[in-house]
Amino acid sequence: MAEADALLNIETIYAADDIARRLEELAGEIAAKKPINLLVVPILKGSFVFAADLLRALNRAGLNPEVDFLTLSSYKKSRTSSGQVTILRDLDLHVEGRHVILIDDVLDSGRTLAFAKDLIAARGAGIIETCVLLEKQVQRAVNIQADYQAFTCPNVFVVGYGMDVAHRYRELPYVGRIID
Repeated sequence: MAEADALLNIETIYAADDIARRLEELAGEIAAKKPINLLVVPILKGSFVFAADLLRALNRAGLNPEVDFLTLSSYKKSRTSSGQVTILRDLDLHVEGRHVILIDDVLDSGRTLAFAKDLIAARGAGIIETCVLLEKQVQRAVNIQADYQAFTCPNVFVVGYGMDVAHRYRELPYVGRIID
């Protein structure tokens, strides 16, 4: 694996073992709040690996949420946000009165997460919380903070663990940055 990573020229920021440990802790934090009628909504595509691992950790922590998916895009094939969020796939389940946790991969500009939160609020969710794998310490385009975060991330473009650049590197079991 290290040989392949060297060919990709990717520096590891968060190793697979560190991610696994942190997700167990995160699931414990969420379960401690004893959410009722929980609906977990991963924002696709970048959060799919994080969401899958977190859902299994939530189950081990005693929760059995329903799951639906929301596909949003603001990056297309670029390394920078276009500034406009588009719904590519909407929810199938109703959110009225429910405790909803939105799961996203990276909180940076905040546009995607704020868009999703506003959308779910407009549909009548009772409680809306946000959970991100990585929270970048950057100036946000909108005022939003994650309720739960796995890691604080340096202000670099990251790949792996579900996150990509032009649909590549999602399969990496860790979070890293491409070294130019």
